[in-house]
Amino acid sequence: MSAVPAVPRASRASRPSHPRWLRLTHWLNALAVLLMIGSGWRIYNASPLYDFSFPKAITLGGWLGGALQWHFAAMWLLGLNGLLYLLLNVASGRLFRRFFPVSPSGVAHDLWAALRGRLGHANLSVYNQVQRVAYLFVMLDVALLVISGLVLWKSVQFPILRELLGGYDSARHVHFIAMSLLTGFIAVHLLMVALVPKTLWAMLVGRKESV
Repeated sequence: MSAVPAVPRASRASRPSHPRWLRLTHWLNALAVLLMIGSGWRIYNASPLYDFSFPKAITLGGWLGGALQWHFAAMWLLGLNGLLYLLLNVASGRLFRRFFPVSPSGVAHDLWAALRGRLGHANLSVYNQVQRVAYLFVMLDVALLVISGLVLWKSVQFPILRELLGGYDSARHVHFIAMSLLTGFIAVHLLMVALVPKTLWAMLVGRKESV
């Protein structure tokens, strides 16, 4: 009786660390965010909240009217594509599988490991707890950006949202702070990509991971 040959490790089932729908929605979200930040800075310069303005060279739109057109166009892209991203994450089970569980002790452990350069990145389909918190945070931050943006755009049509944010002027501050936090996330995210370049390749073409 002949023995059944062992299955080589290389033939194990594998799947992309990032499915096609995730990569597509990720890059569309990235494009929308860049357009909104650049045009938003130009809109801010027209009526600054604080004692500074953004250099015109890093703003988008050229003038207030042009910046508003870019901002509203990107708003629809971010809102609709962001909603699709969230729905697909929930429907596929990926949201709960990749971003939970999260605990303070787990975040502290992974953060300490990252600071010492001992956090592994062999399997890109598995997020450490620092990544989970960061990605959950940015989802909530973008939602806050959209909500506060609706108040600034159509204040009369969204009275409940306006009151929840403390009024129109308060909504401006909320919108600016949420934008600043998102910009900070992008800066850290790009730094992490520079430190672990294979994460960029995985998001571009999808890297196969053993399952």
